[in-house]
Amino acid sequence: MDGTATIVNDVMTHRVVALRTGAAFKDIVRTMRQWQVSALPVLDDAGHVVGVVSEADMLAKEEYRRGDLGGHGQPEPPAGLRKAGAVTAGGLMTAPAVTVTPNATLAHAARLMARNNVKRLPVVDHDGALKGIVSRSDLLKVFLRADEDIAGDVRREVVLRLFGTCAQAVRTEVRDGVVTLRGRVRDTSLIPLARLLARAVEGVVDVCCELSGLPRRPDLDPDLPDPQRATPA
Repeated sequence: MDGTATIVNDVMTHRVVALRTGAAFKDIVRTMRQWQVSALPVLDDAGHVVGVVSEADMLAKEEYRRGDLGGHGQPEPPAGLRKAGAVTAGGLMTAPAVTVTPNATLAHAARLMARNNVKRLPVVDHDGALKGIVSRSDLLKVFLRADEDIAGDVRREVVLRLFGTCAQAVRTEVRDGVVTLRGRVRDTSLIPLARLLARAVEGVVDVCCELSGLPRRPDLDPDLPDPQRATPA
């Protein structure tokens, strides 16, 4: 990688099956089964994403087949009952759709999924036209990066930038996505920042920071803290 952040466009599925608002219930079921997906975006006549139909939306019809009521004898909320009686995508869909743009960061997409409790997001351009779809599994692709690539990014983006000419004293090792930083550095105040920045590199699973300060030489380095007298944090 060249150090630029991975964005949604890099990991999303570009070929997407979508529905029109008038798509019939059985056709939706067949489409989901054929393409082995659990949700489909719904488009209006102009090709803009207006909602999403998921298996959960469609199961309302089975759940209330006999007019079953919710807990404690209370009917389900109107939305659930409405979907139970719907026969097209327009009536079944959850709207408005939660969408994301192609240039959004993976972190932003993950936050949208978590906040809205959804497993996938339609990807749209600035006009709302469908460009793809990104799922939870797509966001996890970043963790498949090779250890060597991750190590290279940590060296360039963290070690060299923070420690400059002293960077050669810092060893960077990556195993299964876990970064280990070892060595001695002159400015120990940068160690917490090194740990934080290394954790932010894409594909990093965890960071083990074993950096420490230089041995103090009282006559030559009066400005360095004495490790023997340092007060524990």
